[in-house]
Amino acid sequence: MVRKIITTGDGSRSIYVPELDEHYHSVYGAVQESRHIFIGNGYDRLPMQARAVLEVGFGTGLNAFLTFDLAIRRQQQLYYESWEKYPLQESEWLELGYPEYTGLEKDLFISLHTAPWQTESEICPGKVLKKIRGDIREFRSDRYFDLVYFDAFGPEVQEELWSGEVFKLIAGRQHPGSLLVTYSVKGMVTRNIKAAGYQVNKVPGPPGKREISVAKRIS
Repeated sequence: MVRKIITTGDGSRSIYVPELDEHYHSVYGAVQESRHIFIGNGYDRLPMQARAVLEVGFGTGLNAFLTFDLAIRRQQQLYYESWEKYPLQESEWLELGYPEYTGLEKDLFISLHTAPWQTESEICPGKVLKKIRGDIREFRSDRYFDLVYFDAFGPEVQEELWSGEVFKLIAGRQHPGSLLVTYSVKGMVTRNIKAAGYQVNKVPGPPGKREISVAKRIS
């Protein structure tokens, strides 16, 4: 898969995949999108004691980077599991320059990307990352997750990842009251999330996107 590094509207970088005509982040701003959707409408909504996160699509590592930074600064426990079928090469994630753009610790960013796949890694005391190289349609876990970042490629190009079956697999590892947040508000997506046992609310999105979806597990 050919991938190109691009600069988005807020000055931060992202990746474009020509064969899919798909971007890893909003062209209006990669970092501002991640902070608005997954941090502001996801991580920041969790109770202080609840900190088990499942991410669909590790991608550039940006969501993990911002989340681990907050957990460290807030002295919170964190378990973070991320599923990714096509990991980036070292040359790609280094070129993104997220530590330089955000002013956050470069060593943390490197640690997240160099952590081994398929196993738990303690990134720092009380903060654990488990990266799974695999297809989310094969999702299995012994853990329950307080929050899901659903950040796969869009349903227009990978509809199979947004199926009712996938959301049901995830719902099976979330207790009532747990959250799932995604950038997509497409009708098919919200219907599949609701059918899996969530209440879906549309909330204001980041620049360039009118709305996003925040779902709460209800059954």
